[in-house]
Amino acid sequence: MLRTLGTIARRGSGVHVVRRSAYSTQAEEKDDPNFFDMVGDYFEHGARLVEDKLVDNLYNQIDEKGPASKGTSVDQSHRRVQGIFQMMRPCNHVLQVTFPLRKDNGEYEIITGYRAQHSQHRVPTKGGMRYAPDVSEDEVKALASLMTWKCAVVDVPFGGAKAGVKIDPRKYTERELEKITRRFTMELAKKGFLGPGIDVPAPDMNTGPREMSWMADTYAMTHGYGDLNAHACVTGKPITQGGIHGRVSATGRGLFHGIENFINEATFMSAIGTTPGFQDKTFILQGCGNVGLHSMRYLHRHGARCIGIQEYDGSIYNEQGIDPRELEEYKVQNGTIVGFPGASPYEGGNLIEEECDILLPCAKEKVITANNAHNIKARIIGEGANGPVTPEADKILLKMNKLIVPDLYLNAGGVTVSYFEWLKNLNHVSYGRLSFKYERDANYDLLDSVQTSLERKFGKYGGKIPITPSEGFAKKISGASEKDIVHSGLQYTMERSARQIMTTAQRYDLGLDLRTAAYVNAIEKVFKVYSEAGLTFS
Repeated sequence: MLRTLGTIARRGSGVHVVRRSAYSTQAEEKDDPNFFDMVGDYFEHGARLVEDKLVDNLYNQIDEKGPASKGTSVDQSHRRVQGIFQMMRPCNHVLQVTFPLRKDNGEYEIITGYRAQHSQHRVPTKGGMRYAPDVSEDEVKALASLMTWKCAVVDVPFGGAKAGVKIDPRKYTERELEKITRRFTMELAKKGFLGPGIDVPAPDMNTGPREMSWMADTYAMTHGYGDLNAHACVTGKPITQGGIHGRVSATGRGLFHGIENFINEATFMSAIGTTPGFQDKTFILQGCGNVGLHSMRYLHRHGARCIGIQEYDGSIYNEQGIDPRELEEYKVQNGTIVGFPGASPYEGGNLIEEECDILLPCAKEKVITANNAHNIKARIIGEGANGPVTPEADKILLKMNKLIVPDLYLNAGGVTVSYFEWLKNLNHVSYGRLSFKYERDANYDLLDSVQTSLERKFGKYGGKIPITPSEGFAKKISGASEKDIVHSGLQYTMERSARQIMTTAQRYDLGLDLRTAAYVNAIEKVFKVYSEAGLTFS
């Protein structure tokens, strides 16, 4: 069954509405699709769009290598492309484990956990580990597949994976959480789902450096005993245990840079009826966790104004703006944003439907559906969470000329910096340590050389010619710290990936449909790995 999707496309210097066809799937025919079906649907649409190009490329390669007839080679190319697509779709491995927990009060409970490895086209596989009461096998599989495309979009050489433990961490003591984490680590390691070159988890919902340190310690003292690289089995660790500066804020910082790359493009801003830049833009945040809070901080620094925040236990609103530093201090002291004196309780319906320039859903999946998409007034939707917009809502928002910066690009800052941490662990040296002093000495020698050259030319009458470094150069004169290198690498990665998405959108005449452009970009890269590896089908 065919459907049509309205998008905005560029023709010359103008913008016009075009219609493009796509295939309706079971995921789109219902308003609340299964998350795994939802991610699969986005993949299928991108795959159909790029299929002819991949067949042509493969046909040309086959025709150049041998005397086969063109008809045969085209047929071979088509079958091979379809075969590789079939390899790219499913999760390669899914593990479910159950184990008993003896709680501090003496009661026993059965804990269930999952780990899915979607693709080993690159190894190790990479993906976060979350603790949540609604974790399921389908959710973990969907997030693992999303991680594959996410890594491909930002050129991080990992396959996708994801883990989840079906618990509400607020109902367990720290000792109980440690026992759960260490036992889950053992179960993963026993089944070949953990290791520096096999599968590398990271923090996700309700997990952080503490849980990662427990995992790294458990692996290093058991299955990784004697392995010099054992602590590279996870990322997101504390700095003292091999972590990297900038990892905690990486996803939020990446979200800022991702939006920055599109909000400064006049063509896109003209298409949605606004001006380039963050200055005087308003935004509403859904989810004030690690990602949301850091995103809020970076947007605020660059001139945007947060007017509302929605959390699971309440929402606050202030049209004049909410200060991120004051909010963070209040939340640390009180454990909630409710009652924050710098804003009023929101008394309306759904806060994400309020008037604003930028909407940042950073909480959970499927918060914008066909039921509320028509009410979204924000011109830009930045997907800080995984899968916050359903396929039906995505179609509606595109028809309304909304710019959706998709999750598989926008929240890839975390895995990008995790990649930097993984490399640091394998290299066993901090970034900048080997060159820090040399760069500082070289910069001072440069200033001395300039001074000597000027004095040789103009003489020393009246004393030495003072050479004063500018403020920017003075800050960098001692070379780049680890945090500087991480921030620079993240910014470069997000900028380069944004350019690739823009180029793909233009090549396929997709206009504002950045999600499809990102999926096409990712599919092309993963397909190239499979194709050039000369894989055979058994």
